[in-house]
Amino acid sequence: MHSKASGEYGGLKLLLVSNSTNAGEGYLEYCRQDIAGFLKKYGVSKALFFPFAAVTFSYDEYERKVLEKLLPLGVEVESIHHAHDAQRAVHDAQAIVVGGGNTFHLLKSIQGLQLTEAVRCKVHGGVPYVGWSAGSNLACPTICTTNDMPIVEPENFSAFNLIPFQINPHYLDANPAGHAGETREQRLQEYIAANPHRHVVGLREACMLTLTGGELKLHGKRPMRVFKAGQAPLELQPTDNLQFLLRS
Repeated sequence: MHSKASGEYGGLKLLLVSNSTNAGEGYLEYCRQDIAGFLKKYGVSKALFFPFAAVTFSYDEYERKVLEKLLPLGVEVESIHHAHDAQRAVHDAQAIVVGGGNTFHLLKSIQGLQLTEAVRCKVHGGVPYVGWSAGSNLACPTICTTNDMPIVEPENFSAFNLIPFQINPHYLDANPAGHAGETREQRLQEYIAANPHRHVVGLREACMLTLTGGELKLHGKRPMRVFKAGQAPLELQPTDNLQFLLRS
């Protein structure tokens, strides 16, 4: 079974980051070395950036923010919103980088450009994919485990479906004092009750997943929490075997 999972996902090169910014740090400060190193490992000098999760600031500004962090490390980014032909831009891309923000706005924009299948085929063809927050949600089968408010309505919730499990970025264990609403875990328990076939990974901040050579790995100093209907949640460390998630 391990070889089957490795075979199906063996050509993928994914870096899926929970969050862009740790408390008290600058934008992408904790993960920019990981992002640049991951891309340069595969010979990427220029990546195609998807800025569509930005809502309260411009796509130009988003592109500048990411470029300022990655260009000094040897990786240029160019936003797809400049492209006259978005399909061609995906086809020609050395790598796909999808930034965080509002997941619903991101997906609606990608669907509007009819890029879902184009990106999926490109990544399955071996082009590296990097996403953080909403960009990690887009790597999943659906966006149904995002934390975001549905400020716009996409055609559907189907995402790039690069991995067979769901991610909940920014996963929090805390139940703030005085808060009488559902915790994050209770929300995810609702999801798995309605979708019993699917695993959900609660990916805590300052953590990331890589999928390369058919091997899924957790990176960071904190464990991730895995939910599946009918099973007690699991706390998994970076040293644990995660291959069962590829057989979801």
